[in-house]
Amino acid sequence: MNTVYDLENLRREVALWKLEGLSIALVPTMGNLHEGHLSLLQQARVLADRTVVSIFVNPIQFGKGEDYVRYPSTLDEDRRKLADNGLDLLFAPDLKQLYPGGTDSDTRISVPELSHILCGEFRPGHFSGVATVVMKLLINVQPHVALFGEKDYQQLLVIRRMVRDLCMPVEIVGAATAREPDGVAMSSRNAYLNDEERSKAPLIYRILRDAGARLRSSEEPIPAIEKDGMERLSAAGFRPEYFSVRRTCDLGPVQEGDTELSILTAAWLGSARLIDNIKIRIKK
Repeated sequence: MNTVYDLENLRREVALWKLEGLSIALVPTMGNLHEGHLSLLQQARVLADRTVVSIFVNPIQFGKGEDYVRYPSTLDEDRRKLADNGLDLLFAPDLKQLYPGGTDSDTRISVPELSHILCGEFRPGHFSGVATVVMKLLINVQPHVALFGEKDYQQLLVIRRMVRDLCMPVEIVGAATAREPDGVAMSSRNAYLNDEERSKAPLIYRILRDAGARLRSSEEPIPAIEKDGMERLSAAGFRPEYFSVRRTCDLGPVQEGDTELSILTAAWLGSARLIDNIKIRIKK
């Protein structure tokens, strides 16, 4: 496995692959890799001849008071995991590589509407930060396909919308949420949970599935199901931000006749902000 730390060498390696007619996949990450990230790598290796994984903790997607400074950095261990799983190229830039002019007045990408609901309501500017760094990576790698986990489903849709609107020749692939045996969605932020909090964490997935079962089997109003989800999370010791039923295609409000729905939630447990979602199909 080759590791590069600057854009010049990244572009050189990719250009050599393209001269050989090889297809390229990109898997952007912030490091502290878990099995969910590695499953993205495995899927990428099926979809393309060569794979680039980036590790970069992007400061502009963190809000004031969020965990940018303490976000786990495990580059040496990440490098070993990636090498063991057959990665071709690791790109691990420093801040100056992706933000040569600094982060205070740099150009930003804004995806309207979709960036301001759900997580965007509670994390202003977050999705602009995500879209900006992903755009920088796409421009420099120029992959044929880029892969993202569906745990961050709103992020996935923001990136798809950006790529579509800017006419970029790259396929954005979403991979199913990787879960622990007890149902907890794999996340680097799970490391913030103490033992007691970790024992409570599976309730998020359980409450989502219960809400999905109610949507499929009854004519119960959606607001009542959403309210119950919030109350159950609060009663269990979470601090929920939202528990929402949306259309899967664009996360808009559910309309008459919609059959493909998603239930999404974000909730704090101790110092960890946890997100999760499930998709359901309604028979009409």
